[in-house]
Amino acid sequence: MQRQTELDWLRGLMLVLMTVTHLPTWFSAHVGQPFGFVSAAEGFVFLSAYLVGSVYSYVANTRGYASMRTALWGRAGKVYAAHVALLLLLLLVLVPIAEVRGAHAITDLASFYASRPHTAVVTGLLLAYNPPLLDILPMYVVFLLLSPLVLGYGSRRGWGALLCVSAMLWLYAQVGGAAHLYQSVARLIEWPVPYSQTGAFSWLAWQLLWLAGLRAGALRVAAGDTETAVSGWSRASLWAATIFAATFFVWRHVTGQVPFGPDAALNALFDKWHLGPLRLLNFAVLALIAVHGRRVLATWAERSSIATLGRASLTVFCAHLVVCLVLLATYGDEAKPHPSLLEAALLVGSLVTLYAVARASLAGSKLLRDRANADYVRPRPVVVEVNARARR
Repeated sequence: MQRQTELDWLRGLMLVLMTVTHLPTWFSAHVGQPFGFVSAAEGFVFLSAYLVGSVYSYVANTRGYASMRTALWGRAGKVYAAHVALLLLLLLVLVPIAEVRGAHAITDLASFYASRPHTAVVTGLLLAYNPPLLDILPMYVVFLLLSPLVLGYGSRRGWGALLCVSAMLWLYAQVGGAAHLYQSVARLIEWPVPYSQTGAFSWLAWQLLWLAGLRAGALRVAAGDTETAVSGWSRASLWAATIFAATFFVWRHVTGQVPFGPDAALNALFDKWHLGPLRLLNFAVLALIAVHGRRVLATWAERSSIATLGRASLTVFCAHLVVCLVLLATYGDEAKPHPSLLEAALLVGSLVTLYAVARASLAGSKLLRDRANADYVRPRPVVVEVNARARR
């Protein structure tokens, strides 16, 4: 399949926004969610699902379902290995350093590990205990493992039933269903990890965004031509999406990142962790605008180094977490009233580091591919066995 550079650019942009949000600087609180009440996580999850749906549907069509399943589960294994490495780095290296330095940002983040270290390590490896900042990759692993079943069912029987079930699970999550279900099962089997330590993301809610991305990617492969799918959108829908997006944009920058102040019930409509309905609407209109602007994005992608980050997205994502966790353990996370040159230097230095990591990762991948191709095409010596009697 031909690589879509505009998607690399978008993923790179999401990684930049995540880095700005997670770094313990003044920019985190003031620059987060710049396009409305939508974070980089929504875009990153949807784009990842879209690529999974398009790439692995193509694999299924050309090499069969078994090859697609093997490849997807192999990808899930890589993501799991990355998560385990980050988890062990946090628990076994950074937490002891933070305890010596009195860095409460890290010790509070891993408070469950401090109280029950052995249980935390074991359940962390089982993707049950997920400290803050390390709670998105476990969700990725589970979604990747389930994606072959979803793609197979969708290609054979259509996506209508899947979308209906997904929407019902999302609605159940909006009323606290995920917590209720988890706590009921935990009491039944005496599971030691409280729901608050499983991560901030409600998987029952976020599966809707993942499924939507899978379906969009699979439909793109089925259509065979991306431009044909785009041309079906009406001009009226684009204008409506632009009006909604502009409204959310102005609203966010007038009121801040909390749209309704102290009103918790109304703020739940924009809740990130449960994907509130208005947050989904905000994301949907931005996605629609991005679809219409693909050619412009492709032009930017050809000229921008941000696409380099997107091409090595998993490596860069892990690297940004390492940078953020190390800074939390050493620099702290105290709120700063004003930006400083030191914080600007930290931000710029972190982004430059991520770019260098991306370049190194891509160069390493290319070297491995070149070696593999060379081994595949290298002529093998032909050994001719001569009969001993003939030699005599």
